Amino acid sequence: MMMDRIADMLTRIRNAQVAGLEKVEMPASSILNALAEILKEEGYVQAVKAYNHKGNKHLRLILRYDDEGTPVIREIKRVSKPGRRVYASSDELPRVKRGYGMAIVSTSHGVMTDKRARAAHIGGEILCTVF
Repeated sequence: MMMDRIADMLTRIRNAQVAGLEKVEMPASSILNALAEILKEEGYVQAVKAYNHKGNKHLRLILRYDDEGTPVIREIKRVSKPGRRVYASSDELPRVKRGYGMAIVSTSHGVMTDKRARAAHIGGEILCTVF
């Protein structure tokens, strides 16, 4: 049984990029769907597809690489973990790589990027950072 679905998703993405794979698949959940959609909106992955296989929900991400074959996602890290939750107000949200990266935040208004949360003056749990 998986304990931390978000950490598993991030590890699958990292491993697929190291191996140079075009796509990565994982079990789906609502939070993982929201994370994947944000990665797609921000241009870190090409496409996201949710599908059912033998009655179980799955998620397929098509990864992006630049012209030289280097992954677009250079670094993806889990911040808030089940053993140590990390919360921040809108003023305390981190600026990842001086604004070139992003933090994904779970707020009372849904999962969003740190920039959107700052603009809406909403804080929440910092799920992960992406650069």
